[in-house]
Amino acid sequence: MKVHQLKAFDDNYIWLIGCEGRPEVAIVDPGDEEPVIDYLESNGLIPVLILITHHHGDHTGGVTDLVERYGVPVYGPANERIPALTRSLSQGDRVNIDGCDLTLQVFDTPGHTRGHICYYGHGALFSGDTLFTAGCGRLFEGTAEQMYHSLEQLRALPDETLLYCAHEYTQANLRFARVAEPENEEIAARAAEVESLRRQHRPTVPAAMAVEKATNPFLRSHQPSLIAAAESFARRPLNTPAEVLAVVRHWKDTLD
Repeated sequence: MKVHQLKAFDDNYIWLIGCEGRPEVAIVDPGDEEPVIDYLESNGLIPVLILITHHHGDHTGGVTDLVERYGVPVYGPANERIPALTRSLSQGDRVNIDGCDLTLQVFDTPGHTRGHICYYGHGALFSGDTLFTAGCGRLFEGTAEQMYHSLEQLRALPDETLLYCAHEYTQANLRFARVAEPENEEIAARAAEVESLRRQHRPTVPAAMAVEKATNPFLRSHQPSLIAAAESFARRPLNTPAEVLAVVRHWKDTLD
């Protein structure tokens, strides 16, 4: 599998999934059609499919124009309104990318929105706004309990899985992670590495799940250090990992 990274807006990423040596690609979350069209035409690529993780406009804004231009099908979450949707997807469904012999598995990951889905396969996770590098999506429509279970599903993926999220938020997310777990040396080391990359205007995405498990507070709701920090912030005992995640998400929201 070959993944192409396209930048859109201030900090969005649009992903093109294909195979080395083949022109066919699937487009993930095209919030803006212009960078997609420019990249496809400049690199001789042929779109065969659009994959959507959730309904927000910065992930779907380019869908209609791309469908009109290329006539490609659109796959997306069953429980959300997606422009030009041709196939509804939910937990356990599989997606084939024509011409590439690639298959992706679908996970239901509500929390950021009610019907958010993610795509996983060939060592890559396309997580939309559910899981970010060093962070997770805001709880706009779902609950903390839903987000916790969604993240646990993703945390169970192999350590070598590469996380392709939809935004360049790593630097800001790590600033909060250092507040939440100030004694975590892996967070401090990662923050220094990310700061160096951003000074060079280089992307910090993708990232390995092993790194996320060690440094992303929203994958660490079971860790004693984070539980203690969350209880200190909340000024009360927290009885479940989902409660910890809820408090940590609120804590970050107050600092954003």
